[in-house]
Amino acid sequence: MAKGKDISEKVKKKVRWENPVLQELYKAAGCLILLFIVTTLLLKIITRHNQEMEVPDLSGMTLEEASELADRHHLRLEVSDSVFIPTIGRGLVLRQNPRAGNMVKKNRRVLLTINTIQPKLVSMPSLTGYSLRQAKAELDAKQLTVGKLTYVYDMATDNVLSQRLNGKYIAPGKMIEAGSEIDLELGDNGYTNTSMPDVTGLTLLLAKDILIENSLNLGKVHYDSSVKNYSDSISSVVIKQTPAPSRSASFSLGTRVELYFSNDKDKIKAIKTE
Repeated sequence: MAKGKDISEKVKKKVRWENPVLQELYKAAGCLILLFIVTTLLLKIITRHNQEMEVPDLSGMTLEEASELADRHHLRLEVSDSVFIPTIGRGLVLRQNPRAGNMVKKNRRVLLTINTIQPKLVSMPSLTGYSLRQAKAELDAKQLTVGKLTYVYDMATDNVLSQRLNGKYIAPGKMIEAGSEIDLELGDNGYTNTSMPDVTGLTLLLAKDILIENSLNLGKVHYDSSVKNYSDSISSVVIKQTPAPSRSASFSLGTRVELYFSNDKDKIKAIKTE
């Protein structure tokens, strides 16, 4: 009986397989499965599934060096902007988007900001007799910046006595590079002191502006390990300053203030909490 039952089952299976309708259904199902497999493979190829790569750090490189490195990583470069910063080498990469360390797909375009090779020239203004605040405003308008503040005895405190570039007197009207730092010699009647502002949590540019407004000099600048390139340094903030903030007007004019910077979110959060 068991043998007869097995034969009967085989006959039924054979009949089902030879059924034209079932055969068409099997073919259709097979085609759908094959189409699904092919589509999945094509999507992986087209979208480069799981084939992302890390964007290299191009900051500080020349365009030629950056292009060679980008080619090795199968990336495309495009210069989207240029600025001029005197303290940075001419023609070097300052910023990039996407930033270094981001994961992108092959042939992704990376936008670069470079330090221009040919800086803009501006006319040096006459600052003698101006107050420090007026001199700063005049330099800002000319795309120049305040450098070192040096104080000498004079009856008029914080009035400009002399203007210098790279340690040498610079005459009004002379054409110089935009972004240059102009050192100022200022008067000090010997009876004026200043307080120490709190610049923690601020970027370098903002911190320096506030120090200058308080007749103080920017001293040494330190960056922790979270600051790896120029772009990081621009976005980093002060996490510590020496001397410490004080409302007491007990600091000599021109005192140098040492600043410590970080991009570490935990350190920045701790500062904001305090």
